[in-house]
Amino acid sequence: MDAKRAKDFLAQYAIYFVLLALIVAIAVYNTNFLSISTFRDVLLQSATRIIIALGMGFILITGGVDLSAGRVVGLAAVLSASMLQSPDYSRLFFPGLSPLPLILPIIVAIVASLMVGCINGLVVSRLSVPPFIATLGTYVAVYGANSLYFDMKPNESQPIGGLRTDFTSLGSGSIGTGDYSLPYIVLIAIVVACIVWVIYNKTKLGKNMYAIGGNVNAAIVSGINVKWNLLVIYAIAAGLFGFAGVLEAARTGGATNNYGNMYELDAIAACVIGGVSTAGGIGTVPGILVGVLILTVINYGLTFVGISPYWQLIIKGSIIVSAVAVDIRKYISKR
Repeated sequence: MDAKRAKDFLAQYAIYFVLLALIVAIAVYNTNFLSISTFRDVLLQSATRIIIALGMGFILITGGVDLSAGRVVGLAAVLSASMLQSPDYSRLFFPGLSPLPLILPIIVAIVASLMVGCINGLVVSRLSVPPFIATLGTYVAVYGANSLYFDMKPNESQPIGGLRTDFTSLGSGSIGTGDYSLPYIVLIAIVVACIVWVIYNKTKLGKNMYAIGGNVNAAIVSGINVKWNLLVIYAIAAGLFGFAGVLEAARTGGATNNYGNMYELDAIAACVIGGVSTAGGIGTVPGILVGVLILTVINYGLTFVGISPYWQLIIKGSIIVSAVAVDIRKYISKR
């Protein structure tokens, strides 16, 4: 019995041990890694990725996937940045535009993202198009629409810069000073994670989400409106992608139509590493958070010790494949 408990304990908390092992391994190689500034940088780099991964978690738990996530991030970044430039900047996206209230362009960007999510949800739920194909189509279409907007005169595909300080402070501002400061963007990510946890665990939508991912036919028989729930879930996920895009523009102080490229793969990887089942029906917010931190530690830590980015990709890919293989074996063993 004790051996079984130990095995179950290790299986349940394996990803936490993986994160700890990564930190220890990098710290042994370079003790400077164990510093407050490094910890702060890891959290800063993880903030927007956490929000994207939490959105992806909604969809993966239903048994779907959203390949358009990165392009929605880019769309929201470009939309918000284009309307929040300083009036004295030499290359304005909208030269005659008076300064807008900060919240307005953010709302516009998130609403545009929600619209993309609604389209995804409608195509998946009403037209019964597989999520992979449906979101692959919106991946291409959103990038095209964003590029057309980005290429409008007088901008003509030039990087958008000169953003207002009240906007960039969302991404670069912090509480406190120096290494012991806590960035606003990290606080925002924590708040979003708490809200998503409540939705996952304490709402009817969250219960329906797990039911749909566990067995969609059983969910239909039990009276769950699967089509409506999928529409809402895809919309919420896209709204989170868009919010992350806004924060990414604020953090970097600019935007281009290529922002967010391949972010969806990191989000899927973080979810899978964090225990979200690719078969649907399983996933937790803490697991997703740790999954994001593991990927960030890999990216930041291996760069910190001078390992080639190409090796980082190989290591990351190996971890993803291993996580999916373990997930599939668990799924098969339960059948």
